[in-house]
Order: sequence, then C-alpha cells, then structure tokens
Amino acid sequence: MSPHDDLTDATNRQTHVHEKEDNAIEYAHQAENLGQGRRGSKHGERDDSPAVKAKFVTPLDPVVETADGGRLPVIPVEEAEKLNELRQEAGLMDEERNESNGANGTKRMNNRRHRESNVSQNEEPDAPLRDALPPSKTNPLFPPLPIYGPPSTMRSIQVVFFRITSYVLSFLFLMVIFFGAVLNEIPRVVSDSRQRAMLQNPTKKRPFYAEEVHRRKERRAAEKEWKKQHKNRGRSTPSGEKGESVPQDGAFVLTEGGPEKLTMDVGYYARRVGLDMEIFEVQTEDGFIIELWHLFNPRDYRNRPSTSERNIHGPDVFEDSRIDSAYEQFPTTDKKYPVLMIHGLLQSAGAFCSNEDDSLAFYLAKSGYDVWLGNNRCGFKPRHTMLDYRDPRMWAWNIRQMGVFDLPALISRVLGETGFPKLALIAHSQGTTETFVALAKEQRPDIGEKISVFCALAPAAYAGPLIGKIYFKVMRLISPAIFRIIFGIHGFIPFMLFAHKILPARPYSWLGYHVFSHLFNWSDRRWERDLRDRMFQCAPVYVSSESMRWWLGRECFAKQKCILSTREEGAQEDMEDEEDDEIVKRMTRERDPHLNPRKRLQRNLTSFHCATETHTHHDRNRGRFAWYNEQFPPLALWIAGSDDLVDGRRLLRRFDRGREPHVRLVHRKIIEGYEHLDVIWAMDAIEQVGKEVREVIWRTVDEESAAMCRVPVGCGRPLAEEVDVKDEVPMMHSGGRTRMASISEVAERGMTAGSAVGGSTVGTIEEESDGEDEKLGRRFSEAPFTDLQEKGNPLG
Repeated sequence: MSPHDDLTDATNRQTHVHEKEDNAIEYAHQAENLGQGRRGSKHGERDDSPAVKAKFVTPLDPVVETADGGRLPVIPVEEAEKLNELRQEAGLMDEERNESNGANGTKRMNNRRHRESNVSQNEEPDAPLRDALPPSKTNPLFPPLPIYGPPSTMRSIQVVFFRITSYVLSFLFLMVIFFGAVLNEIPRVVSDSRQRAMLQNPTKKRPFYAEEVHRRKERRAAEKEWKKQHKNRGRSTPSGEKGESVPQDGAFVLTEGGPEKLTMDVGYYARRVGLDMEIFEVQTEDGFIIELWHLFNPRDYRNRPSTSERNIHGPDVFEDSRIDSAYEQFPTTDKKYPVLMIHGLLQSAGAFCSNEDDSLAFYLAKSGYDVWLGNNRCGFKPRHTMLDYRDPRMWAWNIRQMGVFDLPALISRVLGETGFPKLALIAHSQGTTETFVALAKEQRPDIGEKISVFCALAPAAYAGPLIGKIYFKVMRLISPAIFRIIFGIHGFIPFMLFAHKILPARPYSWLGYHVFSHLFNWSDRRWERDLRDRMFQCAPVYVSSESMRWWLGRECFAKQKCILSTREEGAQEDMEDEEDDEIVKRMTRERDPHLNPRKRLQRNLTSFHCATETHTHHDRNRGRFAWYNEQFPPLALWIAGSDDLVDGRRLLRRFDRGREPHVRLVHRKIIEGYEHLDVIWAMDAIEQVGKEVREVIWRTVDEESAAMCRVPVGCGRPLAEEVDVKDEVPMMHSGGRTRMASISEVAERGMTAGSAVGGSTVGTIEEESDGEDEKLGRRFSEAPFTDLQEKGNPLG
C-alpha cells in the first residue's frame, strides 16, 4: 500500500471519528430535549434524566425510555425516529431490532419511506393532518398532541400563565353552566310547589315511586337494627338476611352498617353489602400509575396479597405469567372468572358501586365472578413515575392514550393476578369508547385476544342529538389555542375537584347532579333518589384538557360525530342506510312480537355458539372500511333507547349492515325509555342489564376456563331452560330485587299493581303524563326495530 493510500485511510478514519463525535453530541442534545429534566421537590436542584431511546408501543405511539429506566409519555414519531437514528449513528444502539415493532409484532415501515410512498395522500383536501403523522385512516380524529420539552425558565412562565388564565376562565365557564342549571330548575320547582300547595305529592310521578318508599322503610329499619345489635360490643355481626343466623364461610356478612356516611371510599360501600375491596397500583407503558380495585368476599378470600405485591410491577404488559399466591387458595374447580369494568367520562370506577346491592359490580361479585374495577389515568390522584402535576407533559393525552396504554395495563394486571388467559370486559360510556378505539386494527387490536366478551353499556361511538346544543356548538367554534387559554394545559376545570374537597358531601352531590343533568340532559327519574348523593361522590375526577378538547373541540369527535370515521364516511353510511332501511325493517320489525327478553337472550347466545356463520346476508363489500379485524372479541350491546348523549342505534346499524364483518354480536338490547346513566343506576338496571350481562359472560367463557370456575348464580341451568327465580343473589335487608323483577314483568304478563308474584308484591308503576318524555323539544326516539335477529339463527 502506497503512502498516499495510508494517508487517505488515516484521513477517512479521522473523518469517521469526527462524524461519530458530532452524532454523539447531537444525540446528547436530542436526549436532553426529550428527557425528564424536572426540578427536585426539596431544594430546587435540577434532576436530569436524559432520554436513552424511543420505544414504539404501537406504530404511532413511541414512548421515551430514560437513563434511570423510567418512562415518559408519547412523543411525535419523527422525534422518536430521530432519537433512535442518532443513537445508532453514535454507536450506542444495542443489538436489537433496527426497525420499531408495532403492537402486533409486525415490522413498522421506516417513517421517511412511508411518507414518501404515500405523498399523494397529503394532497387530499380532507387530510390536512397527515403531514404531522404517518398516513392513517383515523388520523383526522386523532390530531397530534402538543409537545412540551423539559422545564426551562420560559416554559415555566408559560405554564404559570396558562394555569392562572385557565383557572379563572374555566371557573367563569362553570359558573355560566351552574346558573343555567339553576334557571332550568325554576319551572320544576314552581310546579312542584304548586302541587304541594294543593296537597299533592309530585314525586308520585316517578316510575318506581312505590318501590322507593318500600326500600326507604326497609333501609331505616336495617339501620336501627344495626345500631341495636352494636350497642353491646360482644354481639355478633348481623347477618345479611333477616331472621337467619350468622352465615357460614362463603356467605355475605355486613361489616359496615347504620346510617350512611357519604364518602369516596368504595370499600366502605362494599362492606355495607358483605364484600370488601383492595387496591392494586398499575403502571402503564408511558409511566402513569393508575388504580385497579378488586372486590372480594372476606369470608372466602383469606390469604390476601401483601401491600408490596399490590404495588406496581413495571411498565411492560402481558409479560408476567405469575399466578398470584392469594388466588391459589381456591380449588381448581372453584375459581372465579375474572371481570374487568371500565367507567365513563368524568367518573371513577365507583360509579359501578353506588347502588347498594343493585350496583352492577356488587351484583356480579355476589353472583360468583371475580370483579376488578379499572380507573383511568389521573383519577382523583394524578400520579406518574417521573412527572408531577405541574408538568404539562403529564396532561398531554386524550382518548387514544387511555385505550392504547391504560386498558392493556389493566387487562395485563388482572390476567397476571388471576392466571386466566382471558377476561370479560364491561365498559360504560367513555369506557366503551377507549375500548373501541384500542381494538381498532390501526391501534392495538391484539388485546382483543385477551377478552372473552366485551359488554358495552350505553356505547359511545356516535354522537347523539345533544351535540347540537348551543354550548357544545360554541365549544366547536373555539380554536385550539383559545381552548388552551380558557381550559389550560393541565386538568380540565380543576375548581370542580377543589370544590369536592371543601364542600360538604351532600351539597356537593346536589350541585353535581344538577350541573351534569343540565349539561347532558338526563334525569334521576329511574334512580333511587335516596342513593343519588353517593352516586356523585365518584365524580368528577381529573381528566386532561386535551382529552376534553378531543370530545368537544373543533377537530375531533364533536366535528366528526364519530370516534373512528370522518363526517364524509358517516354521510356515505347514511346514504347506504336509507337505501336498505325498508329491507331491514321487513326482516326485523314485527318479527317475534311475543318473544320475551329471556327468549331473545337464549336466541342470541345460541346464535353465538352456532357453527354456521350467521352474517351471510350482509353486503361484504361494505366491510372494506371496517374498523376491526378478526382479533375483535365477541360483543354484546345494551343501548339506552332515550340516550341523547350518544347514538347507540347507529352503532348497532353499523354492525347489522355488514360494515364490520369480523365483529360477532353475542347479544344486543335496546332499552326504551332508558337514559345514558340508567344502564348502571336505574332501579331496574339489574333486571334490564345485570342479569343478562351475568349470563352473557358465562355463556361465552371457553370450556377450559369454565371447567376451572364455579358456576355463577343463575347460570347453572342449560341455556334453553328458564332461570329459576329463587336462584338469585340475596339483597341485604331487602327483597327489592324480587319486587323489581315483578314490576318489569307487568306489561308482558298482564299483571296489575298489587298482585302477588312468588310471595312478593308487585309495585305500582305510575303512568307518564303527556309531555314528560320530551327531550330537546321532541319525544323519545322510536326504535326502528325492537330486537335484531341474525339470518340463519337456529332459534329464529
């Protein structure tokens, strides 16, 4: 080799070294920009934890892994790719994949090549957001989140500015809503006062007035009995059934009683019905710490996991196959099948525990299921492994992050604790939204393989007519910048949580009910009014302003009126529906008019187990725009017939008209007269919803898991047989559920009020007067069909 060649090689090596040094410096800058960079809470010192690499949870959701092993929330795809590329060029990349994996284990295309290959899509007029993220069908509904770097002096000033302006302006917004609610109540108060002056009782118009009176008397008698038995401390704990001795292990014994004290402690209400609750801490893949509540019977669940075992186990999901030692105490054939419940917008999981024994969570737990209650990020106590409340990065999330991160973390922890391969998922309102979003084939469809059945209560996929109210229209006129000035970049209207802390429980609940009732146009007509105050102890919770902007802002749900389709796609669906409405009506309307709810449930579940595909009558061509793939779990829907907040009927039409060929509907039910919250809080919700949910879950469990579990109450007989009314979960100090069952059968069996049924008395149902069911100037919407029936159903 000549001296010239040696000189050239030396020059090249030196150039390479300089390039590597430059890349290392640039990588260090990028790592610092994406790192933690928070200030310590004690002395104000800088506690830097620079970014190490970006981990792609899904192709559109990269999170930051820091030097100390922590996780920071989602960053833009371009920034994540830049960090990983600089890391590789600096020679710091580990011997691992060079391309980021998607949620399904598939290789994700390099973002630059991906954008170049789809450059034509950027020219479409309906896709202005596709320059910001890789082309995706759902991008118009999920615009990029704001980016906040590590703390700096200027950013700290901006954060303080937004916190001050938003606190004042959002408080004024809340006051406008409050005074609107007060004005809205004046006509009702005047009307009630007039009736009382005429010695009339206005509450008698309530549908279940007689049952409310009966339960009030029983509850007061039970409170007196509790006080009497606890005067002498040596007396035993009173049993759950009047006239019986203290039950043996496995039965339900109250450990709390007496006059109710309003509290946010769900464990207190669980103990009032013979159950108890323990709290597990769960870490999401982007570093949030969320709470998972476990309901159990203390008389048959003795070896509880320790506090350390209930703490966070790390951010990775579906990697812990450990069976919790506390669960091994049950024999192989006597375990309980796990059920995870997800709450709605501005609520906590306590919404499922607010109705005494008629709470859906308590009912399922007493029926023999292992009930777990999942709470979304922030809740009553915003927590993150690395960020604090003041950091705006802690609040840069919306419904996608709740579905893509929170839901898998909760499912993974439940399966890890119980050892089952799948669980049943029950969700209400926003809980259904995050599930529908997460299961979309472009998001995280693989979690569908961990769900045996998805029970959606008041499913929120399409907007209802309430979105046209004036204050929601005003919200859509506000630009994102103005929205952030009014509502901030942290929690949404934090004054609501401050009021929760300083106001007495009952005035706060009264205010909460009337404000939300005014906003969302629902009422307490079907709830037990004596329990209403406790229902609003679990709401509101912390949610991010970005999340509310997704629901109400000018870009996303309020504009598109759907969670996964644009307005243009929705218009196309409407045109197709109009063309074949008459065909569908001929297939479904007036068919099986004498079929009672039990027969409908039997027919639908038999269809689920039928080996023949039952959707052959659908136009397969419509499935080309499907949201879901074959990983979507079996689905059951309970739709509130008078729900103006969301349009459940339209979602049902989507499934029935063949637009989702991979979705298998196990059961569907439209409950006429029900409003948005009635599916969980109505006095007859167990009759209308709970019993069917209980049976749908059990009938869809795989045979291997079913063989390991005790059979839930009411599910022991073959599907074709009628349920024994005596085989039911007991109520504490009340036979109210038996009475509610009788009330619900009046119309079908032609019974009159006051007649006896199974030793119980049928309550009186007051007829609604004309105009009582008017909403937004119209009557309750009529269902175009009473119950859908799939073609080829063996019971059809």
